[in-house]
Amino acid sequence: MLTFWAQGYEGTSISDLTAAMGMSAPSIYGAFGDKETLFKRVVERYLAGPGGYLEKSLDQPTAAALVRTLLNAAIDTIAGDHTPHGCLTVHGALAVGPRSQPAQQVLARIGRNKVQLLTDRLQEFHDCGDLPAHCDPSALAQLLITVIQGLAVQAASGAPREALHRIADQMTALLPH
Repeated sequence: MLTFWAQGYEGTSISDLTAAMGMSAPSIYGAFGDKETLFKRVVERYLAGPGGYLEKSLDQPTAAALVRTLLNAAIDTIAGDHTPHGCLTVHGALAVGPRSQPAQQVLARIGRNKVQLLTDRLQEFHDCGDLPAHCDPSALAQLLITVIQGLAVQAASGAPREALHRIADQMTALLPH
């Protein structure tokens, strides 16, 4: 997982995976079939673990608390002390070329699902009056995911956690009341 996280889908070779996993290439192919299938399994593990911060943030009692919790949890994941900086799904989605298309499709589906989960929760806040009537929960969800993706790129580029938290604080301050 850490190899794909650090190098992205396209940037990770089978030799990188053999070194990271301590397995021979034939053993990797025997266990997973191909790099694409292994990547899908890695993404599932990532989302069930460190990349599952969105789902863990949805139980917050207010929209502002959700946004604050979500952004802070994202920063903890993308700028952690013991993990690669950036986001495994963002790095994977940035891959280009025909060999990366299956991975991009998986990541696009995951992205759509995350936006929908966040939209649904923001709609609940909207319906109970915690977000103003003029607020579009779908657009706000897409904005938050875009901010998180931008934070991931910033983290991968070496931005310090303090800078990422300033961005998150500004985003939270801009939240419609």
